[in-house]
Amino acid sequence: MLLVVSVIEWMAYRLVKRRWDSKKWWPIFGKLWLIITASLWGFVTISLINFESWSIRMPNIVAVFTIAFFVNLIPKMMMAIFQVADDLRYLTQFAVKKMTQGEGKIPRSTFLNYIGAGLASATFGAFFYGVTKGKFNFQVENVKVLIDGLPKSFKGLRIVQISDAHLGSFVGSPQAVHDALQTVNDLKPDLILFTGDLVNSKASEAESWIDAFSKLEATMGKYSIMGNHDYAEYGDFAPGESEASIKRLHEIHSEMGFHLLLDEHVHLKRAKDRLVLAGVENWSKRSFGQRGDIEKALANSDSDSLITILMSHDPTHFEELVMGGKAPVDLTMSGHTHGMQMGIKIDFLGINYSPASLLYKRWGGLYKEGNQFLHVNRGFGVLAFRGRVGMPPEITLLELL
Repeated sequence: MLLVVSVIEWMAYRLVKRRWDSKKWWPIFGKLWLIITASLWGFVTISLINFESWSIRMPNIVAVFTIAFFVNLIPKMMMAIFQVADDLRYLTQFAVKKMTQGEGKIPRSTFLNYIGAGLASATFGAFFYGVTKGKFNFQVENVKVLIDGLPKSFKGLRIVQISDAHLGSFVGSPQAVHDALQTVNDLKPDLILFTGDLVNSKASEAESWIDAFSKLEATMGKYSIMGNHDYAEYGDFAPGESEASIKRLHEIHSEMGFHLLLDEHVHLKRAKDRLVLAGVENWSKRSFGQRGDIEKALANSDSDSLITILMSHDPTHFEELVMGGKAPVDLTMSGHTHGMQMGIKIDFLGINYSPASLLYKRWGGLYKEGNQFLHVNRGFGVLAFRGRVGMPPEITLLELL
């Protein structure tokens, strides 16, 4: 990582130097650039070394340096790319000149320097917006799901899905988050389903949010499941602390008014009709654990004859154990991917892309495979990168038809 970062920083510096080293102010500016860069990476390194303890004792400091890491590095990656392109162009022309015994000096590309600096500035602006405003730009996604055989009494059922709150990433108690929770209530949901990752690592991160989440209201109840970050595996724990954190997190779900489904199901009733709602513990095709037991969750549920909704944090669970009729589930609701917290989403142009698609075939939105649906929520909170660029935090309103 040090080598990669060093190369990026050096290439970015070369581009800036070649673009402005003729200016009178360059000697001072160049020294400031180097001093600020060295200081930033020194502090980021110290923050990374002490990440586990500082995340608990000094979350504000960790947040600042996490933000600085991305806001500094990503724009410089753009600059480095164009500097490498200029170097390759220069070397190609140099080789051709030698082979043809040509004469004259090979000029550096002012055009490439301009493009590199311009894109880096735009990227910096986008990431700065993402860490200050973008992560609070909550959007309501309206999704209609046409399920064959849905009982008439359940047609029009309004389900609000939120996922991946990662409450430990919110420094303090931002008003924007409280406003987003009020938005959930304003949608007048019949059901509220939370599909995992309430915290980053420790149950204590959710303590201050109990009151706010307890005020969420749904006429047919609030249900939740565990995500991979809820099992106390991503922190520095003394013996017994992990188990205590998991136990406390179970209690917090209850105190927030959620019925936590741990490989189990409930029957939802309207008029004389029933619907199965099941929830599994986290199960992932990747290296995030395979605790969930879908057979146990659906046992004695009559899911073969009743419309069944499954809450499962990781969408790869749908692909491996549900899709293709492997399990009698009509609608699976997942999260986990965050849409990688960056991408391009322009609905009226039909553009919906995220780098998450490189890792997950089904990373965000509604998917249909045969008669089975999967909805992947892009997340309510943030993790690692404390911002969102082109991939706003999501509150989903699903209407069953």
